[in-house]
Amino acid sequence: MILSRKTVSNLASHLVMILVVFVVLFPMVYAILVSTQTAREYFRFPPRLLPGTGTIENFKNAWTTGHLGRLLFNSTFISLTVALGKIVLSIIAGFAFVYFEFKGKTFFFIMILITHMLPLPVRIVPTYVLMTNFRWVNTYYALTIPFFASATGTLLFRQLYMMIPTSLADASRVDGVKPMQFLWYIVVPISKTNIAALFLIEFIYIWNQYLWPLIVANAEKMRVIQIGLKQLIDTDAAVDWNIVMAGTVMGMIPPLIVLILFQSSLIKGLSLAEEK
Repeated sequence: MILSRKTVSNLASHLVMILVVFVVLFPMVYAILVSTQTAREYFRFPPRLLPGTGTIENFKNAWTTGHLGRLLFNSTFISLTVALGKIVLSIIAGFAFVYFEFKGKTFFFIMILITHMLPLPVRIVPTYVLMTNFRWVNTYYALTIPFFASATGTLLFRQLYMMIPTSLADASRVDGVKPMQFLWYIVVPISKTNIAALFLIEFIYIWNQYLWPLIVANAEKMRVIQIGLKQLIDTDAAVDWNIVMAGTVMGMIPPLIVLILFQSSLIKGLSLAEEK
């Protein structure tokens, strides 16, 4: 049977997608498999690509050795605080740039976008000096407040609010609705999809931060999960990779839960952005 060109193209596309999914998922699947194996099972050659018998012991050792309870709490608290802070400031900034007229509005908006072009390493020295002057080193203030401003969030909500008909704002103004009431009761409900999408993106972004927490949080009680996983590797003895992978799996659970909860909002938000 001779296949049509369209059928061959579809088969090739699906094979490529399956290959890409396999390449992306294999490290995660391998980490989960190794986290269940004992040291003997892990060092077996050829590698054992099946679940092992050391699951409970590995996770228990990773939890106690790496003090992961405190680290997971720190990472979760910091990620939640930053994500919510970014959303609040971005909504207010986007609302101000659309519905208020003030001198230098375009200039300030351009300057906000320029900050998005500066990578974190470029800003790290002046930000660290600022945190030192404020005496915020080894505090949650230093781990959260510098990330509150978001050029991406400001742009996202500004573009969304520009799509809202001006007649809606005019009608609200005639009815005596104050600006903050208009924002809270009308604009924010319209923004729910974008809020959820931005929350997901920012939560995962902050969760994966390594460089800034490494510099600004030297105290053990202020460290985050990424630093804790690195400490499981930095040992004088041979690295127990099965325990390290157990800690890695525990570190993947909170962002995975957030991804599952908000994935539909992310997809919907991106599709709406494309339509606009």
